[in-house]
Amino acid sequence: MSFLILVYCILGVRCNSQNLNSIIENEKLTLVSKVGLPNVTGRIDHISYDTTNQLAFIAALDNNTVEIVDVSAKRVVRTIPGLHEPQGVVYIPSSKKLVIANGDNGDCIFFDAATYKQLGVVHLKSDADNIRFDSTSQLLYVGYGSGAIAVIDANSMKLIGEIPLDGHPESFQLSKKQDRIYINVPDANEIEIANLSSGKIISKWKNTNASSNFPMALDERDHRLYIGCRSPAKLRMIDTETGKDISTVSCSGDADDVFFNTSDNLIFVSTGKGFIDVFRVNGKDLVQINHIGTSRGARTSLLLSTEGKFLLAVPAHNGVLAALWIYHID
Repeated sequence: MSFLILVYCILGVRCNSQNLNSIIENEKLTLVSKVGLPNVTGRIDHISYDTTNQLAFIAALDNNTVEIVDVSAKRVVRTIPGLHEPQGVVYIPSSKKLVIANGDNGDCIFFDAATYKQLGVVHLKSDADNIRFDSTSQLLYVGYGSGAIAVIDANSMKLIGEIPLDGHPESFQLSKKQDRIYINVPDANEIEIANLSSGKIISKWKNTNASSNFPMALDERDHRLYIGCRSPAKLRMIDTETGKDISTVSCSGDADDVFFNTSDNLIFVSTGKGFIDVFRVNGKDLVQINHIGTSRGARTSLLLSTEGKFLLAVPAHNGVLAALWIYHID
């Protein structure tokens, strides 16, 4: 071991042959509560949040339900049953609607978020998944099928267009500032970029250094895209103006959600291997500062930056009930 590496280890830098760009800091997440989901089995997918009422909407995919948790009261207050592999879920504050995308039959179902009465449905072909909402245009974007993003008018609850892709879309992000949609398309081993206004694909960036690109976060301020890859397990920082990698570091395996916290330049990656990895953006470098143990299969999370909270959906495992874990961001 060289003298320099020995000094790094003494100072608390992790000696790792794959990645020396890691510094141990005090954990940024403190687990403050576990809210049991007693009737939930199997895989859990995406989470949405109603800030006003402090309600978390959790898509329990294998359970065919959406579980509604009062984060303040720390209890399940409602279950929406009879769904078909719910994956994407989004709460629309302006109209107080809840939209649930179903993977089995492709239906995007609109509910009144006060009464939970069904208001309408948009029938997509199959595998409706991630949802994003543009509050300015009142448009919903839903990834689905073997390769498309549906564009839905949230007010009329009608399909008004689609963006064809080269494979099934995983996470994607809207950039109003750049008039773009950045889309992970792991089946095509690329990130596809569409123009928001026209809905046309304007560029395709082939993956480099790592593939199986599932989660994504966007920093519009500094023109950066953060991509979680599974093969091998890497976190990539990409310049959105060039499409080139700025930095790539190792992370835990089976990443499914990535969030960028603008206020402190931190990135949170939740992974199915049973860890939350926390990275600090230091100029052009990604520095891993935390490696927090959770539970195997706990891939789904949600950053509540304005509330200083981080939510983690933990599936039932080895006789332990499913739960929503609530962290405080320190």
